[in-house]
Parts: sequence; structure tokens; C-alpha cells
Amino acid sequence: MFPGSFDPVHNGHLEVIERAIAIFDEVVVAVLRNPQKAEPLFTASEREEILRECLADYAAVRVVSMSTLVVEVARSVGAQVIVKGLRAVTDFENELQMAQMNHHLTGVETLFLPTGSEYSFIASRLVREIARFGGDVSAFVPAVVASRMKERFGE
Repeated sequence: MFPGSFDPVHNGHLEVIERAIAIFDEVVVAVLRNPQKAEPLFTASEREEILRECLADYAAVRVVSMSTLVVEVARSVGAQVIVKGLRAVTDFENELQMAQMNHHLTGVETLFLPTGSEYSFIASRLVREIARFGGDVSAFVPAVVASRMKERFGE
């Protein structure tokens, strides 16, 4: 299972999903609400819809949306491994603590996949900021996301 807020989904997320597909028979992409983040740009159902559109060519991917603990989502979808993408050392520090807690709570393992260097600087928060101020985000997100962001910000 690959959990995230995906607000919006960007090319770095898609790269991690594609790599996870090469490792596992099925990948569940779980859209979650992160209470530590600001009000989302897209609703959970919009993010789920966007992800389904972006991942339509992958038969081994299922997209779900839930608002509970990641380990509860993993349990409900039958996932034995949580996949997390890492961009930098700071990601590792945060994700390691969560992985250890998740393992303690349920025994679920976490697999860290470093993003490719061409995506390591992309973050949803930066993409939102660029779009909010009228910048072009098409190099960082799938076309469907760029289009929806233009609609959202009235471009």
C-alpha cells in the first residue's frame, strides 16, 4: 500500500507507484487526510478520482480513500507492506518513526523507495504554491492535475 495525501499527486508520486508495481502483485494507493497539513486543495474524492485517471493504465493498482490511521487502512485492504517514497534525509527521519510505530502496532513492514533525482525536489506543497501564484506546474504533475489546478486557481 502506498499512502499519501496526494494534494496534488505529482510525478514523484507516480514514479514511486510505478516502482512499487514492479515489486508487488498489487499496489493499493490510499488517499488519506493528514491532519497536520493545511486545508486540502482538492477533496479526498477529487484526489481519488484524479489518481484513478492517472493510474488507469495499471491493472495492478487500486485506489482507495479513507480517514483513519494508515495501519488501519493497510489492515482493511490486506496490505502487508507500506511503501513510502523518500526524497531527502528529512523524509527518512520522519518516516522512520512512523514505520517503527506502524510495525509496533500491527507488524506491518515499511519499504522505503528513494525517488529518482529528477523528482527529489518536487513536493505537493511547492506545486500548490507555484500554481496559486499563476506559475506553470506542467513539468511536475500529470496533465490532468495541471488542468484541474488551472481550473481551481482560475487560470
